[in-house]
Amino acid sequence: KETATVTIEKTRNNDELIITLEGRLDTMTAPSLEEELKASFDGVQKLILDFKALEYISSAGLRVLLMAQKTMNKQGVMVIRNVNETIAEVFEITGFADMLTIE
Repeated sequence: KETATVTIEKTRNNDELIITLEGRLDTMTAPSLEEELKASFDGVQKLILDFKALEYISSAGLRVLLMAQKTMNKQGVMVIRNVNETIAEVFEITGFADMLTIE
């Protein structure tokens, strides 16, 4: 049985934070993204999540996005880039497409 993995890369430019995700965001990997985000929110006015290498997102991953969106609503903006069709569909079905800024 293959273990689910996600690679989280962070790039910080002053008050802009870019997080690039690769792999799968699910119950196994969502907590590590949540920890990274919580540790990084301070002083961030623009959060960019780059999903170009993200293959899959589960409800656990969606919960982390929701938490991030709520935090960023108070201090700036959150943008999600390079969403593939599978994830775009999940966003549509769950109504997240209306809550998130997707570029």
